[in-house]
Amino acid sequence: MGTGFSIFNIFTLLGGLAFFLYGMNVMSTGLEKLTGGKLEVALKKMTSNKFKSILLGMGITIAIQSSSAMTVMLVGLVNSGIMQLEQTVGVLFGSDVGTTLTAWLLSLAGVEDGGSVWLKMLKPTSFAPLVALIGTIFIMMSKQNKKKDIGCILVGFAVLMTGMTFMSDSVKPLAESEEFQSILTAFKNPFLGVLVGAGFTGVVQSSAASIGILQSFSQTGVLTYGMALPIVMGLNIGTCVTALISSIGVKKSAKRVACIHIAVKIIGVIILLPVVLILQQIFNFAIWDKSVGYVGIAVMHTLFNLIITIILLPFSDKLVKLAYMIVRDSENDMEDEVVKKLKGLDEILLKTPAVAVNTCYGATCEMADLTKETIVSALSNLIDYDKEVSDQIVENEDVIDGYEDTANNYLMKISKSSVSENDSHIVARMMHCVGNFERISDHAVNLVESAQEMHDKGIKFSDECVEEIRIISDAITENISKAFEAYVKHDYELAHKVEPLEEVVDNLSTELKNRHIRRLQNGECTVELGYIFQDILTNLERISDHCSNIAGCIIETTGEKNLHEYRHDVKENDETFRSEYREYAELYFGRLGDPAKK
Repeated sequence: MGTGFSIFNIFTLLGGLAFFLYGMNVMSTGLEKLTGGKLEVALKKMTSNKFKSILLGMGITIAIQSSSAMTVMLVGLVNSGIMQLEQTVGVLFGSDVGTTLTAWLLSLAGVEDGGSVWLKMLKPTSFAPLVALIGTIFIMMSKQNKKKDIGCILVGFAVLMTGMTFMSDSVKPLAESEEFQSILTAFKNPFLGVLVGAGFTGVVQSSAASIGILQSFSQTGVLTYGMALPIVMGLNIGTCVTALISSIGVKKSAKRVACIHIAVKIIGVIILLPVVLILQQIFNFAIWDKSVGYVGIAVMHTLFNLIITIILLPFSDKLVKLAYMIVRDSENDMEDEVVKKLKGLDEILLKTPAVAVNTCYGATCEMADLTKETIVSALSNLIDYDKEVSDQIVENEDVIDGYEDTANNYLMKISKSSVSENDSHIVARMMHCVGNFERISDHAVNLVESAQEMHDKGIKFSDECVEEIRIISDAITENISKAFEAYVKHDYELAHKVEPLEEVVDNLSTELKNRHIRRLQNGECTVELGYIFQDILTNLERISDHCSNIAGCIIETTGEKNLHEYRHDVKENDETFRSEYREYAELYFGRLGDPAKK
């Protein structure tokens, strides 16, 4: 292709593309970690207002600098049941507009300084080394993870802009190549331009990279507006490939997100390309055959996404219906709600670890709620036996087992990802607590078996014994409420209230065992009922122990002290612990008719 262009220029072009893609990946990852779970929190608060949805989509895409990541996130959130399909349409439109910012940032490479120092500083070759230096200092010198993330963002941006410079420099010799110019004449066919743009972007899976390469080629001076516009339209279609890949193996509701995304782009091209070509034939715009530059490509990219948003936004409901027509439901798609939530913990969300952490946390909170409901039913079932309630408790225990297996596997995958320090603490807490939730449900089934045995044998406790069970059950129910609420709300103060009540439950259990031994000695109770009563108290004690473990995990993951040190210190040196213990003891031992145990 002429004497000025060689195999080494191709090497430089490919190397520049590698720098660009790597820099984009590093920058996006840093931005995602810096924003943490705030992205998902914002999406959870989605309203039916389409314009707010658009602004949110723009804001998040600008924040993470990747419309593909935004779409993959939406696929995952719909798949996990956090968002409804209808809520994603406005976000997708906003994401498409937000991603055009990258093209404007890349346009800095085309700034003509004209001898001005300030304009020269806007060129990537001038500021990229300085940005890289600052980012490296942040990474190497800072101890705070947030500053390290900022450093990664800066280094990623510098590498991205350096890659852009390499690509631009590598293709400049093509300006004098007659062979290259003859190849470009093929792009005068707009439909070929759309196909090439879509195909190339589909391969590299980054519209930003495609835009960057197109802007680099514009420096040859032989690429016109008429050639570039169809390519820009095509690369907007190609960027949907990532979403299509992410929709493989997920629920149909999530597949529809990718379907809407690609439908918007294709419909936009079908509408706009013929209109532009017709207008060109009528008015013969002078700009059509003029050389396009960095800014011209950025303008076309932005206008395309803005115009299709304006045209198609009023028909967002129709887009949802179209998605349902393309991806149809079948009778086998009707799944149990709990099963849906478990399947929502899929690998798609692992591409945005902060969202994966929050989604898994939501699932474990649902597990906690189900566990609490199950154990409270089991405690009530001890006094008023009901076969249907017993069967439901056993069914719940199976579901809770499923939660534990799925959550633990998912948490292991998250722990291998790059997560923020705060998210790392949350992951550790979840891994400890889900096991305790599952153990509590096991004890609920044990209580059901005791109640079932008494029912089948037609035996029952005395009124005095029933009242004792009611009192210790109330204490355990209160402790469960405190421990589980502390977990759901990350409430460390509430977690500190669990240990003194757990100590009261232990002492209550000991007192009730002694009372029952006296009843046995006095002939007021049978040996058979005595064994059942002992089993019930043992299970109740274990349940209270697991509440203590849950609260201890919450306290331990704050970094204050380990669980063993905490329990030793509060019992030996904490006046608040002793005061709360006395308060609980007076309440529950008072109901037994005994003075509070000091």
